[in-house]
Amino acid sequence: MSEPILQATNLQCERDERMLFRDLSFSILPGTVTRVEGANGTGKTTLLRILAGLNDAWSGELLWCGKSRSWHREEFLRNVLYLGHRPGIKALLSPMENLRALVAARRPVADSVLRQALSGTGLDGFHDVPCRRLSAGQQRRVALARLLIADEPLWLLDEVFTAIDAKGVSAIEALLQQRAAEGGAVVVTTHHDLQLPGMRSIKLGEVAPQ
Repeated sequence: MSEPILQATNLQCERDERMLFRDLSFSILPGTVTRVEGANGTGKTTLLRILAGLNDAWSGELLWCGKSRSWHREEFLRNVLYLGHRPGIKALLSPMENLRALVAARRPVADSVLRQALSGTGLDGFHDVPCRRLSAGQQRRVALARLLIADEPLWLLDEVFTAIDAKGVSAIEALLQQRAAEGGAVVVTTHHDLQLPGMRSIKLGEVAPQ
């Protein structure tokens, strides 16, 4: 079996004087899709942000490829792609301009590749339209276009199916399966009834007071 790309041991997080989770341990393996499950308020988004390095209000241990993430933070950040539940795009910019900005910090990508990625998410004819004129679903597709050109070994996706129609949902499901088949690791939160072959799960629930 492959060595974990990300390993959590005894994670604990408290918010607003309420314990979201404690003693949470799990491993994320290459070639897998892992769904974070739990009712609203159990800390799914918080956990994903902790894994992405965007929330420091936690205790426990996180290992990146067997090494302490805190001591190899820059290496970790170069190898993880995080998409939050909000699109994270600028309304005054076009999809092309937004996608250029989103990938610029990672590596140079030709405009022809960016246009192909946008077309791949159903945005043909909207490449140069200001995003403020797009629907919520179309704006979400701008952010999702990153997945079609991403090569990071770990994807952390929060509510990736939000505002996406049935055809788009099927396309994302196929993309997640393809990414796992290529050896990538995907961690996803979603209210969508996601059912993929071999999918793993991390289950969060109400924590009883001590």
